[in-house]
Amino acid sequence: MTDSATGPAKDKPWLFRTYAGHSTAKASNELYRMNLSKGQTGLSVAFDLPTQTGYDSDHDLARGEVGKVGVPVCHLGDMRMLFDQIPLEQMNTSMTINATAPWLLALYIAAAEEQGADISKLNGTVQNDLIKEYLSRGTYICPPEPSLRMITDVAAYTREHLPKWNPMNVCSYHLQEAGATPQQELAFALATACAVLDDLKTKVPAEHFPVMVGRISFFVNAGIRFVTEMCKMRAFVELWDEICRTRYGVEDAKYRRFRYGVQVNSLGLTEQQPENNVYRILIEALAVTLSKNARARALQLPAWNEALGLPRPWDQQWSLRMQQILAFETDLLEYDDLFDNNPAVDRKVAQLVAGAREELARIDDMGGAVKAIEYMKSRLVDSNAERIAGIESGATVVVGVNKFTTTEPSPLTTGEGAIMVCDPAAEADQIARLHAWRAARDDGAVRQALADLREAARSGVNVMPASIAAAKAGATTGEWGETMRAAFGQYRAPTGVSRAQSNRTEGLDPVRDAVDAVSSKLGRRLKFVVGKPGLDGHSNGAEQIAARARDCGMDIHYEGIRLTPAEIVTAARDEDAHVVGLSILSGSHMPLMEELMHLMQAEGLAHVPVIVGGIIPEDDAAKLRAMGIAQVYTPKDFQLNRIMMDIIALVDPAPIAAE
Repeated sequence: MTDSATGPAKDKPWLFRTYAGHSTAKASNELYRMNLSKGQTGLSVAFDLPTQTGYDSDHDLARGEVGKVGVPVCHLGDMRMLFDQIPLEQMNTSMTINATAPWLLALYIAAAEEQGADISKLNGTVQNDLIKEYLSRGTYICPPEPSLRMITDVAAYTREHLPKWNPMNVCSYHLQEAGATPQQELAFALATACAVLDDLKTKVPAEHFPVMVGRISFFVNAGIRFVTEMCKMRAFVELWDEICRTRYGVEDAKYRRFRYGVQVNSLGLTEQQPENNVYRILIEALAVTLSKNARARALQLPAWNEALGLPRPWDQQWSLRMQQILAFETDLLEYDDLFDNNPAVDRKVAQLVAGAREELARIDDMGGAVKAIEYMKSRLVDSNAERIAGIESGATVVVGVNKFTTTEPSPLTTGEGAIMVCDPAAEADQIARLHAWRAARDDGAVRQALADLREAARSGVNVMPASIAAAKAGATTGEWGETMRAAFGQYRAPTGVSRAQSNRTEGLDPVRDAVDAVSSKLGRRLKFVVGKPGLDGHSNGAEQIAARARDCGMDIHYEGIRLTPAEIVTAARDEDAHVVGLSILSGSHMPLMEELMHLMQAEGLAHVPVIVGGIIPEDDAAKLRAMGIAQVYTPKDFQLNRIMMDIIALVDPAPIAAE
């Protein structure tokens, strides 16, 4: 270790980010400029679900989703407004966008050119990782093969025109949220990077390929087991260097650096005693900052109250201040790596590397990440089931949830305004401006630009130039998405539930006996239809409910994500469901449930109990119950066996008590 008084100059801190975007481009722009004025050094843009999945704000599937989990961007006017008074040539912008990454980057380039920027100086990242969308997040549009093509189209275009831009941010963040072990997170993320580089090699001159390897960045998750997480980052560094050298022949060490940004774990944030989340966030931040040789290049921290709802600007400021205290008040940046030659760390890193290599070899034997999607998805469902079972049994302690649950009332969550609520008029405002945009544009120019885009998609040429031309002509996100759907088709990813291998028996026998008993009374196996209405792709909860119901002996029907209320009601009718269970995490529970309950009534299914789970404020939960929803579950309801018994009680005329 080098003493700060005699050692090298103090390191520069990482980029300080907050992940933000909501309601409208105008409201998000105000938030960005406020955060930059507080010392944030990079922008991290969250887009709403319609934008992420290639729909305009006035599409039927977008109803109730506009501006909920991010900012809606339908056209160049929205992008222009989003970055008003923010000089893009001077900014480092990360855009968390995947299926529509070519389109949002095209809009960004067009907006920068309007500002007079030299686009060769643009600095930032598009996430552009579709493989993790099939595995964990669910905002894909097209099948894997054409999606891989669009990823590498973006990369090839940036090599020529945006040399400072990171064309892909391999995202293992959501893999951990979906239950990945550290070895799985390492292996699945690195397999994704290899799939992209294998394809990109065919599109980039050989002499430029090492530079493009160096432009691939990663976006990782840091969980609460911070020693393991720190060792995971050191394992990432070692494995990436090895892959770059041995698989791709990259000799220059600067192109083999493992460059990554982080958001620390949101899955572990608790609705119960949410003030404890402040400590969790800080501990998780240490995992990716303490080890100099594996330190994050950018860090964004969630807010303490994200398990309750949308954080306020003050909540985001609190997380930003945490980063600034760590970087500027402590002496963290004054020392060489604190963990080099530590035998305990070396052992753990070696264990993680060995486990990841074994998993990588298995994926390679299957033909690579694109071919192994169903296998990887089932592994995630299994791992997540084990994680939840550990919390249920108490083997995994979560303070305030399954241990030390006695608490004083939190002054942080009392009274009005404890969480931010999106302006209910924002969706109508967004749609009105979208209609005005369409009315004012040159329709002939838009038609020609979309025809050129369609031809580019079908012919195999790079889709970026045609996407930029369409952006400048005034095309919309929905029109770009529809063009890609027409060219490549739509896709429904595997759920992982049917292939998942369950060995869980602890505590299930009483529930299985109860399922058998009620099924005998019903004259057939209890039928449970699980659905994901709307555009929300966070499927972990639905998958775990479906898997546990299957393990308990119920006959489950689960088709996966992105279903309309009408499709779910049709399934309930055709499957002759005894219970319908819905998972909605995007905040759009009220409009979606209103529509579903109306359709259930119209189909003569009002007698079928409906339950719903998600991040649902208590005021909304009361309204849902008044609407006829039988049960409402939120993240605090982690005991899945108890939920199974609730389901049984809803259909059993003589409920059976759990032992």
